[in-house]
Amino acid sequence: MRIHLYVMLLSAAIVAGAATQAFAQIAEPISVSTDKDSYADGETVMITGEVANRISGMSVTYQIISPNGNNVVGAGQTTVDDDRMYSFSPVTAGGILWIASGDYTVRVHYGTNRVAETTFAFGGSEPGAMQPRQPSGTTMYMLDAGEGGTFDVGYSITGGSVTSMSISGEGQGTSLTVNIAPTDDGQLSITLPREVIDAKTDKCSGGDSQFIVLLDREETEFNESTNSESRTLTIEFFASSEEIEIVGTCAVPEFGAVAVVVLAAAIVAIVAVTARSRLSLAPRY
Repeated sequence: MRIHLYVMLLSAAIVAGAATQAFAQIAEPISVSTDKDSYADGETVMITGEVANRISGMSVTYQIISPNGNNVVGAGQTTVDDDRMYSFSPVTAGGILWIASGDYTVRVHYGTNRVAETTFAFGGSEPGAMQPRQPSGTTMYMLDAGEGGTFDVGYSITGGSVTSMSISGEGQGTSLTVNIAPTDDGQLSITLPREVIDAKTDKCSGGDSQFIVLLDREETEFNESTNSESRTLTIEFFASSEEIEIVGTCAVPEFGAVAVVVLAAAIVAIVAVTARSRLSLAPRY
């Protein structure tokens, strides 16, 4: 009798332990890991993970961020299997944006507020070897900001291509327009340097506020990650989409060509009025 009771208690403990372990596996909304803790130039990085709850039609996206926290050196997306597991195509460590050595961060997004991170060490790329190989999944677009100069904007896109980018406006209503040519439903991940465009509670100062993102002039949802130098937006689009507009409060240049002309005209008018006033006040003999 005692042996039978002992066996029952032991079985119950094993079942409880298994249940606890199963719960622990899905306690976080999403997990991520790499196949190694460190990589050398030219090695491949395998990124895998698991989600707690599979969402039909929702993709997992990743970004690889350089040690300074400012540059996205790789990005992509994949689907989640029926067993809630996911994996990305191998990423080659090295390239034009991987010169620095240090700890690189892998950040994954799945739906709203489902984010996980892991890190790996990388020894850096040799300057002579960086030109032939481009970073996996990332393209640099040279954005012409007029009198503000030109800036490199990093992006990755699935299901289509980016045909052009342009920036316009001043202050409230400043916007970055991205024209796309989709081949299917897809996703754009774009890293915006704060010196190019930003969204603040008080134009160019104060705390961060949300960008407004328009997909073919209709407001749409997006995921965002930020640091002190840039803000990265991940935006889904349809096969029929043509334009993505990102609206902020602050951009460069603050004075465009029209503003300079208006300012110059105002200065000339002030000088003319002042000169005329002095002449009218001068004594006559």
